[in-house]
Amino acid sequence: MGRCYTAPTVEIGHNHVDYADLNKVKKAIDTNDIHPKMPDYEEYKDYILLGGYKTLKKVKKIEKSNNWFNHLTKSGLRGLGGAGFNTARKWNLVSSEKGSKFVAVNADEGEPGTFKDRHYLEKEPHMFLEGMLLAAHAINAEKCFIYLRDEYPVAIEILRREISKLEKENLIEKDHLILRRGAGAYICGEESSMIESIEGKRGLPRNRPPYVAQIGLFGKPTLVNNIETIYCLRDILEKAAEWFADQGVKGGKGFHSYSVSGRVKKPGVKVAPAGTTVQELIDDYCDGMLEGHIVKGYLPGGASGGILPAKFNNIPLDYDSKELTELGCFLGSAAVVVLSDKDSMKDAGLNLLKFFEEDSCGQCTPCRVGTEKTVKIMKEKIWNKEKLEDLSEVMSEASICGLGQAASNPLKSIMRHFEEEITYDGIGSIKKLLAILSLPLIFSWSLKPVGFYSATPVFIALTIMLLGEKRIKWILGITLFIYLVLILLFMVILNAPLPQGNVSPFYDFSAFMLTLNTKLHQSLNF
Repeated sequence: MGRCYTAPTVEIGHNHVDYADLNKVKKAIDTNDIHPKMPDYEEYKDYILLGGYKTLKKVKKIEKSNNWFNHLTKSGLRGLGGAGFNTARKWNLVSSEKGSKFVAVNADEGEPGTFKDRHYLEKEPHMFLEGMLLAAHAINAEKCFIYLRDEYPVAIEILRREISKLEKENLIEKDHLILRRGAGAYICGEESSMIESIEGKRGLPRNRPPYVAQIGLFGKPTLVNNIETIYCLRDILEKAAEWFADQGVKGGKGFHSYSVSGRVKKPGVKVAPAGTTVQELIDDYCDGMLEGHIVKGYLPGGASGGILPAKFNNIPLDYDSKELTELGCFLGSAAVVVLSDKDSMKDAGLNLLKFFEEDSCGQCTPCRVGTEKTVKIMKEKIWNKEKLEDLSEVMSEASICGLGQAASNPLKSIMRHFEEEITYDGIGSIKKLLAILSLPLIFSWSLKPVGFYSATPVFIALTIMLLGEKRIKWILGITLFIYLVLILLFMVILNAPLPQGNVSPFYDFSAFMLTLNTKLHQSLNF
């Protein structure tokens, strides 16, 4: 619902009850209060008084679209929806394609902890709309599509009203800006899934190539951008590319709209320079932590961006942050969730994995089954480390889209940075210890007469089964089982004597194998 900063929130019909408790919810139900509350926002007439749409008119009159890319390149603007792809480069790729083109703006911010797009749509919708028309002009797009989740009823109503006003004022043709509602599927934040949904299909990721910049919406080259990226365009053109680029700190360019929630006094959308640290966000923008809470960790980029402990509170939060990458995390949608000493990281990780399990589209097995199995193990008090690592690797390497590839990031972060909260089953360690202790015994066995031939396969199979890769353990186990069954079978058929005496069991077995092999050779006339 995009209301993490006013949690807990309950939606009754389309009325959002913020900071909900039983009395508030009961009152809303009893009074049939089910309609969305319209906030004060900048309407068309107010935007025009402040110079709105002058930049668009100016660009259409005197500038060619090719000049745009110089502005964007100098500004260093990145896609601010999660991937951080260079905006100028993306525009160049789409504009170089021939034929009709489309613009599709992704307002389906389903990443847990993210609410910046809703903030802009419900406060300054025309900054976004003008930016979208500027983008359409730059690549010569025929139509623009806005994909917006149905959980944002206020934003949907505002856009409907203001788009209608643009049509009445002849700033756009009718149906030039098309609003499409989504059903709140997290997977539709992925660009090809969003395009499938806009086309009326089930929202499933496409295999790439071809990329949506080549074959996108209805088979046409499509420019896909995020609300915040589009929102920045007018200011970049009016105030110059250098103005935007100089906003960053610690090597960053521009600014980010950080969606800050969790154990802070003043959560919300915090517009801060790219490269700002989480400690700066807490102290300078959120008025510190809640009373009685101490920072324990934080999510730098929503559910898929990983989790970091408080000792890494001075890392620059930006797409090019080498420190974030080295720690297995990324900025993503800049959804910063602050956790305290009163939170369990193990429970937080399980909650995030449950989300990915619920929102997996189910198209590919690694994600569909991997998230389910991971959640099942994480619910246990004692974790099987080997299985979790194996599942994590499969999901990361074999999933079709970014959802599955990043689903295990919270798990990997907890296992790496919060190991003190986890109890492992220890089976893997015991197996390795037994293998190490048994190697000298098995090896001494293999040195006995004839035992080398009979014991070496057992020695190799047991060693690899105990220490080797899981992928071949079943094959070796079955092979070893067949080998032992055959020995017993020959023993019965040939009436071989069982080992006798009080000597070493390994020597005894070698003597037994010598007798068995001798009888076998005699019976086969070797």
